Amino acid sequence: METRSVDALVRAYFAAYEARDRSALEELLAEDFVFTSPLDLRLDRPAYFRRCWPFSEEVRAFDLERVFAQGDEVFVQYLCTTRSGPTLNNTELFRALEGRIAEVVVYFGSAQSGAGAGGAEG
Repeated sequence: METRSVDALVRAYFAAYEARDRSALEELLAEDFVFTSPLDLRLDRPAYFRRCWPFSEEVRAFDLERVFAQGDEVFVQYLCTTRSGPTLNNTELFRALEGRIAEVVVYFGSAQSGAGAGGAEG
C-alpha cells in the first residue's frame, strides 16, 4: 500500500463507505484495528466489519465539515446523509500507525431529519 498522510487515509476511509468498496476499506485498516463508539467498546477488525460495514448500504454521502490533523491523529466532524433520509452529525477521532488506520473513536451527534448538506451527503 502506498504511503499516505493521515488526512488522506481518513478521506479514503469515508470515500470507501460512499462507494461501498469494502476491499478499499480493508486496505486502509491495520490488522489490529479497533473501533469504539457509544454502542461499541473496542471492536476488533472482524467485529467491526460484521457490525459496522453493513451501514455502508445506507450511506449516500459524507460532507466532511472539519478535518483537523496533528501528528498521527485526525478529528473529523461530518454530516452523513443516509439513503433513508436522516442526516447524521458525528465527530470521529482517527489514529494511524505505520500508514494504516489503527483506531477510530466515534462520538455520536444528532440526527437531523431533512437537513441538507449542500448536496454532499453521507
